Amino acid sequence: MITLYHNPRCSKSRDALALLRAKGQEPEIVLYLETPPTAKQLKALLKKLGISARELLRKGEDAYQELNLSAPGLSETALIEAMVSNPRLIERPIAITGDKAVIGRPPENVLSLV
Repeated sequence: MITLYHNPRCSKSRDALALLRAKGQEPEIVLYLETPPTAKQLKALLKKLGISARELLRKGEDAYQELNLSAPGLSETALIEAMVSNPRLIERPIAITGDKAVIGRPPENVLSLV
């Protein structure tokens, strides 16, 4: 079963969902803006993605600038807490299955989990 961290207002997220459905997959959809992941869930997700918290941040969001998240001295914990408090900062979409996860940018990345 694939889980998709999804924002229906995002074209890349909608495209990733459409690609999965075209392959006969009906993912479990997590509307992460309505139900943000906990710090523990984000840490597990980062491990599956094989990236740092900084790499999961959407740098174009207003909150990124407002919270000065570009500061090099910020810890992983601080960056994770910023994403928990401001889920718009989380890159999207993210598809997860088992111990693997991918960011759907480009949306075709999600097909590696099918």
